[in-house]
Amino acid sequence: MAADRTLSDFEANLLDGSEKDLADYAGQVVLVVNTASKCGFTPQFKGLQKLYEDYRDEGLVVLGFPCDQFANQEPGDEEQIGAFCERNYGVEFPMFSKIDVNGGDAHPLYRWLKSEKSGMLGGRINWNFTKFLIGRDGQVVGRFGPNRKPEDLRKDVEQALSE
Repeated sequence: MAADRTLSDFEANLLDGSEKDLADYAGQVVLVVNTASKCGFTPQFKGLQKLYEDYRDEGLVVLGFPCDQFANQEPGDEEQIGAFCERNYGVEFPMFSKIDVNGGDAHPLYRWLKSEKSGMLGGRINWNFTKFLIGRDGQVVGRFGPNRKPEDLRKDVEQALSE
């Protein structure tokens, strides 16, 4: 039953290959983003890092999930992805191993996210830098398309942090 699930029900591998229990983020506001290093939206890493810096002490964490399903815009391996994000955007928030967000091999987290908040194309993720905001209770409270810049999510983040 998808409705009974929360972020805490999932695990994912970090860039270093270690498994991370997403229950570790219970009680925090979480922004989940599928990322790519060679995308027109890649500069959003800067805004995501700024959101993380501005609100992490209040309980926000950003989780980046690299994905190569859109025009081969994330061709690198985990080491290359991590180095790129740190070097070019100073990314300090957790980055995970490359995953699929659509199709039969979609990561279970993304199958759940899409079932909770479908987008303009139904459940499918339409491009890199689609964002899901998860409240402190582990439930999805918002979905934002790639055109929605991280700085435009401040009110939504603040609202989620206040609940």
